[in-house]
Amino acid sequence: MSVSKLSKQLKSVAQSWPPDPFRPNMQLHTFLLSLSAHPHLTPAAVRTAQALRNNELQKKYPLSEKMLKPTSRPLHYNQIVEGFQKSALGIARPWWKRFFEIW
Repeated sequence: MSVSKLSKQLKSVAQSWPPDPFRPNMQLHTFLLSLSAHPHLTPAAVRTAQALRNNELQKKYPLSEKMLKPTSRPLHYNQIVEGFQKSALGIARPWWKRFFEIW
């Protein structure tokens, strides 16, 4: 496959990549765009970027319910996701909730 065709494919992956609100100065989109201009771009690199974008590993190796909700703290991962979502909106937990580990 030609480098220009690979470059176009990687650029389309980069353009469809969502921005990271927590690291505005370090975006994967920018890295993929600069990688698309590399003279030794390989088909494996493009396939890997496409696999990441399409969550192929998550589909190939799904996590069990037991793994997602451990018996010791079944809401742990849900609370982490909720914390990231609220943090992206600028909503912080009060100090006393963090201290007493209250959600």
